[in-house]
Amino acid sequence: MIARKQMATALPTPARTDGNHGVRLASLIILAALLLWEVGVQVTRTPVYILPAPSQIVTTLAAHPAHFAEAALITLGEATLGLLLGLSVALAIATLVTLRPGMEQGVMALAILVKSMPLAAIAPLLTIWLGFGVLPKVIITALLTFFPVLVNAIVGLQSAESEMLDLMRAYRATAWQTLVHLRVWLALPYLFAALRVAAPLALVGAVIAEWTGASGGLGRIMWLAYSNLNLPYMFAAIFILSIAGAAIYFGIVWCEQRFTPWRDRPTHL
Repeated sequence: MIARKQMATALPTPARTDGNHGVRLASLIILAALLLWEVGVQVTRTPVYILPAPSQIVTTLAAHPAHFAEAALITLGEATLGLLLGLSVALAIATLVTLRPGMEQGVMALAILVKSMPLAAIAPLLTIWLGFGVLPKVIITALLTFFPVLVNAIVGLQSAESEMLDLMRAYRATAWQTLVHLRVWLALPYLFAALRVAAPLALVGAVIAEWTGASGGLGRIMWLAYSNLNLPYMFAAIFILSIAGAAIYFGIVWCEQRFTPWRDRPTHL
């Protein structure tokens, strides 16, 4: 409770902006880009195996709605499980580092080592070791989303000012009580910022994992379409992936505004 009372002065309040205006502007830009794409393909008569028009992509989606919906659910499920795993591990390690500051250097060195591993090379190995099921996709997604959440969680949990910590000590709060009643609340904006990056990355991780071997999912559709030069099919899967990523992003922004009202944050694209 103390943390919430202090946040109005501890955190800077950005000026209000019209978030709906930004969304409308982005929508207009996207529509204009799609229109230019359609007109450019029609005027130049670009072959469909090089670049399909948006109308051809929409036609492909409309012709096979159940197939694309099933693939999207598979990929979204893998991405969600991987994001939850990466988030859980990152939060646990960030909490440990906050309670035991001497471990931070070693933990960050290990995290950077994990971040530096080429996932495109690890994904086939995990498929060989763990098979073509969900588990290798979840692990790859977790590895891809782990680092941004970890860094932001550590920074957020350690962002409490010395005056706040002194106040908690004056109330004889334990380290755990300080973590729960002060540090966690201060870390929420950092965690939401990490999720805005990690959630779309989770979709990318799931697709990369599906490229190495899967019985379903948007990644498998893309791989098969690429192998057969069926670009409308491939772009249809990409469109679904892009729309899902945007929806997840704006969902996180909405949750951030709801659960961190003291920030009075504008909606950013």
